[in-house]
Amino acid sequence: MNENIEEIQLKHIGIILDGNRRFAKRLMLEPWKGHELGFKKLEKILEWLRGVGVKEFTLYCFSLENFNRPKKEFDFLMKIFNKEFEKLKTDKRIHENKIKLRFIGKIELFDKEIREKIKELEEITKDYNDYIINFALGYGGRQEIIEGVKKLVKSGEEISEENFQKNLWLSHDIDLIIRTGGEKRTSNFLPWQAVYAEWIFLDKMWPEFEKQDLINCIEEFKNRKRRFGK
Repeated sequence: MNENIEEIQLKHIGIILDGNRRFAKRLMLEPWKGHELGFKKLEKILEWLRGVGVKEFTLYCFSLENFNRPKKEFDFLMKIFNKEFEKLKTDKRIHENKIKLRFIGKIELFDKEIREKIKELEEITKDYNDYIINFALGYGGRQEIIEGVKKLVKSGEEISEENFQKNLWLSHDIDLIIRTGGEKRTSNFLPWQAVYAEWIFLDKMWPEFEKQDLINCIEEFKNRKRRFGK
């Protein structure tokens, strides 16, 4: 399939990274080992950016509900976050491709070590604007809306859609959301920003997702008619 898709009007893609544990079980591994495989696939996004012609990705990595995972799995995930965030600080692809890294969600719920790494990654990439990757961590769409309302009321600004959106963790809309793992639900992901987004649900688990799958989703997006309620 032709990968020359630069002409499409697609600026922002969200991906719900689902299916890690089920993929691990299929391989007869401990369920939480699937998260390690999922992070390896996540690194591939850094390589795919230039080839697909989309400037911004928001990746649903860890929800507020995920804090209730079994302790062994939760601790394993936190170790992966620590290790992978440390690697990102010196990843040449980040700097060569001028990728801004942002983190949205209840970041304050993570331990001090992870919070410090997040702060450092945002600081060292704050001036990059060629591409943007938003990591949704400790994220919940309803919680984001509540936090946005609190900030707007506190600011004293006029209550309007524009002012409200400025006070969200992610302040602009999203065009396409891809969910891997075979489930067909939105799982509290970007309910405000995705109000007119196109959704694609894939049976493939996240560790199985490849660049060609991303290209296929973008091609499908191109062939849809976006009516925006009209």
